[in-house]
Amino acid sequence: MSTAITITALRKDLSFLIDSAIRYNEPITVVTQSGNAVIISEEEYKSLTETLHLLSISGMKEKLLKGKATSVEDCLAEGAVKW
Repeated sequence: MSTAITITALRKDLSFLIDSAIRYNEPITVVTQSGNAVIISEEEYKSLTETLHLLSISGMKEKLLKGKATSVEDCLAEGAVKW
């Protein structure tokens, strides 16, 4: 769930709001007359860009869904994986 604030409130509490976005990984929507902007933590940003990257690879979505549906018993032990 995103917190929505005005640009005036952002100016007043910028440090607190940025700390909050980092601590709780909760996006903050800044509402202005010319449009809205969103403040997110670096961790959330990296997560979003990694997801976009993975989904841009042909067939990756299907592989991820197949892996998610695989039971733990059907998985290889970490030591058996050849990197």
